[in-house]
Amino acid sequence: MAIVIPVAIEGVHVANQAGQVGLRKAAAARVGDAVLNEWVTMGQSQTANQRGTKMEGPIEYRWSIQTQPWNQDSMRIATAQVTFNVQGREFEIDISTLIDNSTR
Repeated sequence: MAIVIPVAIEGVHVANQAGQVGLRKAAAARVGDAVLNEWVTMGQSQTANQRGTKMEGPIEYRWSIQTQPWNQDSMRIATAQVTFNVQGREFEIDISTLIDNSTR
């Protein structure tokens, strides 16, 4: 029992963390999509890199947007990186879209 109980508790901890990461990744994807869409549609794609925070429920998501040239056509790629914490560990996701250079 002295060996089984700690292993079982650690298994529950790992399963809980995996569930929380999955839920927060989905929320981070929504945040990244919303921020990136707003950034493009409000004409902010002409500005330099931006960053901020957004709350979804009680969880804070930090985001940043970077642009760089795309290797085809006359376009740029904009990437929203969203970071979040789960049980003291930091995770991140990236969401990207292409922007026509004529919208500068």
